Amino acid sequence: MDQRISIKFCVKNKIKCAAAFRMLTVAYGEATLNQSNVYRWYKMFSEGRKDVNDEERAPRPSTSTTDENIDKVKKIVLANRRITVTGVAEDLNISIGSCHSILTNDLRMSRVHFDQKQHRVIIAQEVLDSVRDDPNVLQRVITGDESWVHGYI
Repeated sequence: MDQRISIKFCVKNKIKCAAAFRMLTVAYGEATLNQSNVYRWYKMFSEGRKDVNDEERAPRPSTSTTDENIDKVKKIVLANRRITVTGVAEDLNISIGSCHSILTNDLRMSRVHFDQKQHRVIIAQEVLDSVRDDPNVLQRVITGDESWVHGYI
């Protein structure tokens, strides 16, 4: 932004673009905008542009995250829950990043290992057994949220 302000200053003081570029090179060294950008900004300010900020750009269009691909990813994963993100990406010929984005953002899926599932089943069974053995056990739960239940026996 500082360099654009400097370029605008040079335009207002009728300093030639080549001289402005040399001055920027002395002032900013290796961090100087490249010559084509200096000339581009110089031209825009010469033509009456006032704002030194870059204009908003549209985000890069998504080519892989389509409704069709989302449906295909969902079908593949539901058919084979052991498939990897790389495997799905290769099957659909899309990037791993796009495939991962579809799985996590669009389908709200996350990777859960079999051991984690088994552990959850065991813990849930222990909680159910505690309730069967002592119906008042839930009155002794002090804290809890959607992923943890703290039981004190």
